[in-house]
Amino acid sequence: MGDEHLYQPLTKEDKITVVIYRIGIVLSSLIIAFVAYLSTDPSSCRGDAAAGLKFTVLIIALYAAVGMSVFFIHLYVSSFHRALKKLYFAALAALAALLISGKGDIFNILVHNPASLLLLLPLAGCLGFITAKEAFCFKLTEGYLLAFIMPLYLVILAAGAMTERGASYGLILISAMLILFTLRKAFMPLHFDIGDKSAYS
Repeated sequence: MGDEHLYQPLTKEDKITVVIYRIGIVLSSLIIAFVAYLSTDPSSCRGDAAAGLKFTVLIIALYAAVGMSVFFIHLYVSSFHRALKKLYFAALAALAALLISGKGDIFNILVHNPASLLLLLPLAGCLGFITAKEAFCFKLTEGYLLAFIMPLYLVILAAGAMTERGASYGLILISAMLILFTLRKAFMPLHFDIGDKSAYS
């Protein structure tokens, strides 16, 4: 569990890394919320190269935001952090595959080849790991739910077992839970994320 005690004074590096980690969480939530908003009118992106480019930029920004949290997360067990980084590198490889197969238009490939949504699973795994870690440390129950729902949502979409409206509602639900999670996490004292540095291994 997370420890809310202040064991050591925070260094400048401690403060910077925690802030970057939390900015990554905030940006991830905002980007997904904006994509959820766009999903309420998916026809606005069809056949529009500019809109497709906007979606692609948003997805790349989401990868960058999640990466901020992945590389600056504070974990007592270093093997967990190494595994998380490896998962993120797999997510970047999947992003490259999406960009290549979609010829730079990620929206187009996701819409016309739903199975390609499975390439987003490593990214969902990274974000889910982060939310589950915070849920474990600080009893943010929605973090556990997000870690389960986000990959499941992608699998159901990839299988074609969800209507367009259902997909939009699902993304809105995920977005709402992420915003709740972010509001509960972002304003915690910075030292909550550091804990007892002597316990790091």
